Amino acid sequence: MIGADIAREATRLARRELDQRFFRVRFDRLTPTERDYLRALAELGEGVHRSGDVAGLVGKTTGQLGPVRDSLIRKGMIYSPAHGDIAFTVPLFDQFMKRSMPMVRRARAARQRGTRRREPGL
Repeated sequence: MIGADIAREATRLARRELDQRFFRVRFDRLTPTERDYLRALAELGEGVHRSGDVAGLVGKTTGQLGPVRDSLIRKGMIYSPAHGDIAFTVPLFDQFMKRSMPMVRRARAARQRGTRRREPGL
């Protein structure tokens, strides 16, 4: 019988392998702006989310982020199951984004200030 400790260690090792060999390759192909977009999407949790919710987290409009969203769809990082909706194409990538980027930079700054302020760039 496999004990809980062995299962936890196997999960940790599998996660590390995914992070280093699968997720990191995809992450490294992204621009900083694309990374911020995906980190904001990860902040919303698993599943399908509204593009406007991601935009709100990074302090931009959906129109401003449209080219970023389109680029991520072309790169196969996200997909749009319905108009205005987006989701990760790869399971567990949201968790990798949270491990790789502790918090959406703009959202963190806004929470610390208690406001959402627009700044140039993401």
